[in-house]
Amino acid sequence: MTSIPKTRFLGKNPAKIDRRTFKMSIPLSRFLPTIPASVNWAPNVDWPMWRNGDDIGPDGMPRRGFGCCTQVSVASAIRTWTGAAQAPILLTDDQVLANYSAVTSPPFDPDQPATDRGAVELDVLNHWSRFGLAMPGSQPGRSYLTAYGTIDPRNRQSVQRAIAFLGGSYIGLSLPQWCCDTDDDWNYDPQRDNSIAGGHAVWLHGYDADWLYLNTWGGPRRMSWGFLRQFCDEAYGLVSRQHFSDIHGVSPKGEALDDLVTEMRAASDA
Repeated sequence: MTSIPKTRFLGKNPAKIDRRTFKMSIPLSRFLPTIPASVNWAPNVDWPMWRNGDDIGPDGMPRRGFGCCTQVSVASAIRTWTGAAQAPILLTDDQVLANYSAVTSPPFDPDQPATDRGAVELDVLNHWSRFGLAMPGSQPGRSYLTAYGTIDPRNRQSVQRAIAFLGGSYIGLSLPQWCCDTDDDWNYDPQRDNSIAGGHAVWLHGYDADWLYLNTWGGPRRMSWGFLRQFCDEAYGLVSRQHFSDIHGVSPKGEALDDLVTEMRAASDA
């Protein structure tokens, strides 16, 4: 885990490759053959920091941030899905940190800085699918991921389909240092100093011809398609019946979602 200037933290550890992971690009092309020109599932949303950077707590006192971006992206996905489908569900800071602790070894402890070591995206998705993650609701409130698969971040149409059909995409970046020091758009310029600060997880919730839309460190951000191709080292499409099964239009209709999940589970059992 890497701490960075301006109170911002990273926290995505190097990608873990599991060749058994379902590959989503071909199935998504069947379910969404015509790609919308633009989609944004979370426009004009106020995004929390969710402790991924130093901030001010409810008591007015400064609080230290942590490398919990892999779980901030989970919270962002749930906020996006539920906001599009019904009433938005917003995880608390404590729930995000509890989810971070659940997928780290040794478990993350906010009182023990040495345990703040970041997490692996694939470990997060496996835990979310098998055991659930903390969220608001009945005791104990749990969020479960129905299924997930990889998409090729260098295939523009695959990324578009994942966002349009599944409500977003969970991705990992090898992030240049300059991105940590500014609120500017993330646009790739080969003439710039693109020295890598470390790994960062974000949730993509929209796109158009020029930009992808995401949130990080408590605010919205735009990322160019060229930046994605250059710096994204892993990307996943997530299927959540629990949170994103009631939307119509370009997103999953019931029978299409069922068919996709059936195909994914059949492949995992093979």
